[in-house]
Amino acid sequence: MSDTNALPLTTANTVVSTSKAAARIRAAAVEAFAENGYGGTTTRDIAARLGLSPAAMYPHYKSKEELLFAISYEGHLRCVELLRESDPTDEPPAVRLASVVRAFTRWHATHHARGRVVQYEMTALSPEHYREIVELRREISRLVKRIVRAGSADGSFVVPDVEGVNLAINSLCVDVCRWFPGRGFDDPDAVADLYAELALRLVGSRDTTDDRAVGARVATDG
Repeated sequence: MSDTNALPLTTANTVVSTSKAAARIRAAAVEAFAENGYGGTTTRDIAARLGLSPAAMYPHYKSKEELLFAISYEGHLRCVELLRESDPTDEPPAVRLASVVRAFTRWHATHHARGRVVQYEMTALSPEHYREIVELRREISRLVKRIVRAGSADGSFVVPDVEGVNLAINSLCVDVCRWFPGRGFDDPDAVADLYAELALRLVGSRDTTDDRAVGARVATDG
């Protein structure tokens, strides 16, 4: 798929159940996986958090792996949607990059437990499910890379390596869920603002003093 094509997201409803019971199971699984890791959690552990028997989960999720896939798909899909929503495409690249990085960082800080499961447990997925998640991750990378490339093309960014800088920005945002809260940060907005400025420095932005780039907050519903 080329960088200019948007990833179709029409399969979401077939992966992530919209029933309240399934949503409660996913929420309980996120807590358990974040606390004990995927390998250290059983379906019985997840069911116990809800006061259910393991058998009560099977109509919604036939296996622990299927449950992890639904959680991972839901989280990655939300990040794709969030980046699309937060990208003011008619603005200069510096404003666009700051807005997207701020939204991406804020999500990983606000939903740090979910983020740890989504980002760091995906190797436990089946090969087929893993490939689907990787495609969502590639779409996230493409969304950021388009902005970096646009700034490099119009001269507003000084970028020695678009691919390398794009990787660095994505890694910076994702890693927040691993340590947040901590290291002096307990406010998602504060770390989001800081990382937006750091991203502009990574691309050598000539617009780092532009209030729209480093100061404007973008409201996101997470």
